[in-house]
Amino acid sequence: MANEPLIVEVGASGFDKYVIQNSHQLPVVVEFMAMWSGPCMAMADTLHDLATEFAGQFVFAKVDIDEQPELVEQFGVENVPALRVFNKGEVTFSEQGQFQEEELRMLLKGMGIFSRSEELREQARAKHMAGETSEAIVMMSQAIQMDPANTRVAMDMVQIFIDIGEMEQATGLFNKLPDSDKESEMSKSLTGQLTFADLASNTEGAEALQQRLSDNSDDLDARFDLAICHVAAHDYDSAIDQLFTVLQADPDYKNGAAKEMIITVTNMLDPNNAELAGKYRQRLASLLNG
Repeated sequence: MANEPLIVEVGASGFDKYVIQNSHQLPVVVEFMAMWSGPCMAMADTLHDLATEFAGQFVFAKVDIDEQPELVEQFGVENVPALRVFNKGEVTFSEQGQFQEEELRMLLKGMGIFSRSEELREQARAKHMAGETSEAIVMMSQAIQMDPANTRVAMDMVQIFIDIGEMEQATGLFNKLPDSDKESEMSKSLTGQLTFADLASNTEGAEALQQRLSDNSDDLDARFDLAICHVAAHDYDSAIDQLFTVLQADPDYKNGAAKEMIITVTNMLDPNNAELAGKYRQRLASLLNG
C-alpha cells in the first residue's frame, strides 16, 4: 500500500477514519471543492498528480461541499477551493483559493515531502537566473540522471538551451518529451518559444528589418517581422511595442495577426512571467476597450 497513491473521497461518516486517524500516520491534505468549479477541479487534478508522484507519503482527501454541508460548516469553509492540512488529528494549515503546482509543491516540501531531483532543479533554476548558467546545466544534468522520469527537469533544461541560443539542442531534447507532458502549460510555453525562433530564422533578420523601418516607418510587414525577431530574442517589451504600433495603424493587418500575436506572447509568458503577461493583457484590453 505504501507504493500506491492515497486518494480518497470523504464524507462526514468517514472523515474520522480517513482523515483524522490517518493524520496520525501521514499528513492528510483535504480539498473542499465543488464539482462545478473549474479552479477546484484543476487543483484537484494537480493534487492527484502529486499524490501519485509522492505515493504513500501523504493522503489526498476530497470533500464535495454540495454533498457535505456538515463538514463545510464544521471547518468554516466560505469559499472554494479550500485546503485544510491535518497532522496528528489537528488542522495545521488552512487556506482558501486555488494553489498552483509550484505552491502546492512548496506546501508539501514544508511537510518534508519532496524529491532530491526537484531540489536540484530549483537550485539550478536559481543559478541560471543569477547568470551562472554553466553551473545550472551541470545541476540539471545531475537531476536528470537522478530521476529520468522527472520531465519537469528536462523542460527546464530545454528552457536554458533556448535562453542561451542553443536551439538545436533545445528542439532535440523537447522532441524526446512524452506526448502527455506536451499538454502542460510549461510545455506550451516552450513550444511557443521554439516556434518563434523558427519564424525568426525565416525573416530578413533584426538588423535588416530595422533598416527597412528607418527608410519607411509605415512598413508594417517589417515591423511585424521585427516583433517576431524580438520575441525570439526574449526582448518582449520591444516586440509588444512593435505589435501595438501595427495594431493601432491597421487593426485588420493580416486578418488581425498583430492582436493574435500579442495574445500568443502573453500566453507563452504566463508560466514563467505571469506579471509581465498580465501587463500586456491589460494594455491590450485598454486599447480594445478605450
